[in-house]
Parts: sequence; structure tokens; C-alpha cells
Amino acid sequence: MRDKIDALTKNLAHTIVGKSEAIRLVLVALLAGGHSLLEDVPGVGKTLLAKTLARSIDGQFQRLQCTPDLLPTDITGTNIWNPKSGEFHFLPGPVFANVLLADEINRATPRTQSALLEVMEEHQVTVDGVSRAVPTPFFVIATQNPIEYQGTFPLPEAQMDRFMLSLSLGYPSEEEELQMLQNLDGSVKRGDLQPCITLAEVQQLQQICSRVKVDISLQQYMLDLVRATRCDEEITLGVSPRGSVALHRATQALAFILGRDYAIPDDVKFLAPYVLCHRLIPAGGRRAKTVMERLLRAVPIP
Repeated sequence: MRDKIDALTKNLAHTIVGKSEAIRLVLVALLAGGHSLLEDVPGVGKTLLAKTLARSIDGQFQRLQCTPDLLPTDITGTNIWNPKSGEFHFLPGPVFANVLLADEINRATPRTQSALLEVMEEHQVTVDGVSRAVPTPFFVIATQNPIEYQGTFPLPEAQMDRFMLSLSLGYPSEEEELQMLQNLDGSVKRGDLQPCITLAEVQQLQQICSRVKVDISLQQYMLDLVRATRCDEEITLGVSPRGSVALHRATQALAFILGRDYAIPDDVKFLAPYVLCHRLIPAGGRRAKTVMERLLRAVPIP
């Protein structure tokens, strides 16, 4: 199974140049059973990353372009009347996929955004009183532009809490962008990539990651970090217990990806900004990342 992870990482690196850390974080969210929020400017490869991941795991991919006129049923699906049979038939929405890309999620209205709450947490949708499970594994990659806020609806705290990780691909370096230009003719196209892992193996990897050992002292360290956010004077809203669970599961997945069957404090320190920052509401216009870095320096390491 370690070879499968290496092959999956190489597959993603074929099309996403120079973003090894972002690739690793997305794989952490996938193997930990969570979802990812990519906050980045347009054109840095967010959609390509989602499509390549779906291709690599031989999963079904759906893209959802969020706009203000998007309705909840456009996401979950709806019942359509069939005059021939004289009964309603369910027409599945784009959430019935293995990898769902919700592009510019903050351009959808709060009512439409809420349609994703149930499916991201329970892996099912309820339409007209009937619950239907989505395929497994189910992984959401949502994107939003952190610069352009005209015509957008900020994600509520409950929605942000559903994302295990929040990260940014960022602009490539000069060397990486030059390599992208040089590879335009001979680079591996997404359609040429072959699946390197099956959906069943992804689920098996998720089960293995959940068995990675986390010492009680490391669990206490996670709790100390989370509880520090709840009583800090520079934070209006601290991290919820869901954030504690997310940090624990992400730590297990990262340890396994790095070739260990046990977690260490460095795993927690590396992941804490990505798992916790988007769950915070800093006070006085402060930056969540700056506050989190201060807490990481202040909380004793086991």
C-alpha cells in the first residue's frame, strides 16, 4: 500500500508542477476521510489537481460551478415526473461522484451552500424525505478566490468547519513556471494518465490510516492547542471539537504517508495551521495564521 501512495503522488506531480506540499496535504485530507478548501487566485491549477486526483483513483469526477442563481437541487438532485410510467424518478445531482469540485463555492447563496452540509458530513443527501447515499469514497475539493469578494457570500462557520484542511497552491516559482512552459508540448496530459489505485484501495488506505498509533501525550498536545484557541484574547471564536477530531485524523494520515505507523509532534505542528486556522475568527482584524503561529510557540511540546 505504500507503493500505491507513491504512485498516486507521482501521478499528481506529472500535471501539477512543483506543488509537492499541496499534493501531500490533499492526500492527507483524502486518506483521513475529510475535505479540502483551496483558497487561491484563478489559474494556479486547482481544477487540474481535482481532475487528476479523480483520474488517478479511477473515480467519478463532477465539477460544480457555483453562481448566485444555483439552487440546492442543482447540487443534490431532484425528482422528475415521468409521464410514461406515471411516477417520479430521481435525477441525481453532481454530488453523486467520488471527487466533487465545488468551484468558487462562495459565489453560491447561503441556502445553496447549506445543501453541501449534510453530504459532506453524512455522505448522503435527503430529497423529499428520502435519504440517498453518495458513492464511496466521497471527497470534496472546494475553491474560493481570497481576493475578489464582489458578488460573493462568505462561508458560514458551520460550513468552514466541514473542511478538514484549508490550503493555498500559490504562484509557482520562476523555475517551476519556466518548466511548465517547456513542458507544454511534451508534458503528460490528464487524459493520458492511467489510474494507479482503485477506489477499494483508497478505502483500505483510509482504514489503515485510522489505526496509526497516536500516543496519549500527543493527543493531550492537540487538545492543549485547540483549547488555547478558545480562551485567547486575540480570538473571537475558537476551534470546535470537530476541529480536534480533524487534527487527530489528519495527523494519522500524514504519519502513514511519511512511512510511519505512529505519529510524532512534528506531524501536529506541520498540520495545525492547515487544520485549525480556517476554523478561527481572530479579533481586531488579526490574521489567523499569525495567531496560530504564536500559539504553536507558546504551547509546550511533549
